[in-house]
Amino acid sequence: MENPRTVEEVFRDFKGRRAAVIKALTADVEEFYQQCDPEKENLCLYGFPSEQWEVNLPAEEVPPELPEPALGINFARDGMQENDWLALVAVHSDAWLLSVAFYFGARFGFDKADRKRLFNMVNDLPTVFEAVTGAAKKQAKDKTSVSNHSNNKSKTNQKSQGSETQLKPPKAKKEEEEEGLDEEEEDEHGDTLCGACGGNYASDEFWICCDICEKWFHGKCVKITPARAEHIKQYKCPSCSNKRARP
Repeated sequence: MENPRTVEEVFRDFKGRRAAVIKALTADVEEFYQQCDPEKENLCLYGFPSEQWEVNLPAEEVPPELPEPALGINFARDGMQENDWLALVAVHSDAWLLSVAFYFGARFGFDKADRKRLFNMVNDLPTVFEAVTGAAKKQAKDKTSVSNHSNNKSKTNQKSQGSETQLKPPKAKKEEEEEGLDEEEEDEHGDTLCGACGGNYASDEFWICCDICEKWFHGKCVKITPARAEHIKQYKCPSCSNKRARP
């Protein structure tokens, strides 16, 4: 296939590659996961204008004919939660798709107006990241999205505040919050289980999240108090601490 030369052709190329990548990270995610074996060499996720995708080694030629996707996506597969890993691949795929589109723009001499038009056409589409994380939320939180339909005026601003370590506030703090936020927290974490004892989440108990495996634990199960947690910049649960300690 010849390289695209007009804004419309470049955009068509972009849409095909984007559809391929989204397909790999959503509809074909099981096949994609299996192909990203961490035991293999540096692998890349390629999307083609035909809306087909491929996991393969990078091109040997330097410089390559087109910008290359993120290298070594397979190495992080088993070191992260699956949804977080897919979201990371999605972010890098967004960067790659833009770089390919604007590589064509530069190669075929798009002027300022053409570049702006191309960007606006691209920007009208949801990003791969938005498509992938939106699908993940829909699958994982069907109940939450239904129960929260009447209460989405003020989502959890507090999640973006505080220290790097994620803490579930003790009861004293909970009582100071609005009743509506209380109910949202219950809906969101109601099916969360403690990584140590397997018990359910309750709003009147102190919980802490491991920054490595992202599992939640009762503070009492991992012997962490709210006061001690305030001084922890990055919390590692006992299991992750033991993994790091092994030679």
